[in-house]
Amino acid sequence: MLNKTEKYVVIVGCGRLGGHLANMLGEGKNNSIVVIDKNEEAFERLNASFSGFTIEANALEIEVLKQAKIASADVVVTTTNNDNVNIMVAQIAKSIFGVNQVIARLTDPSKEKVYSELNIETISPTELSAIEFQRIILRN
Repeated sequence: MLNKTEKYVVIVGCGRLGGHLANMLGEGKNNSIVVIDKNEEAFERLNASFSGFTIEANALEIEVLKQAKIASADVVVTTTNNDNVNIMVAQIAKSIFGVNQVIARLTDPSKEKVYSELNIETISPTELSAIEFQRIILRN
């Protein structure tokens, strides 16, 4: 049983972002982490000390999500580079499995309305980068 500060996190996508997040969440903490990716090579991004679980499969398949015990997750994070995959998995996690906190990577900021209507939090690297570029350009 996890204590209040520990989280059970399912991360979909083990690219640069998902792999880095998994490593950060596992660093010196007792979080339980499951990472799902279609490509076995993607798991090479995980540190040697990564103590979570990996599942090589398509996260759009309900059986894969059940194998990851997604219904027990405190948080589901979708980090693939495909907005359509991210929104579908996020929606499945929220509506079918009842995961309370679902966070999705959003490459195309124009799709944010769809996510917000589904009550899914988003992080847009595109939007965050543009804001930071603007801040740097306008600071002088």
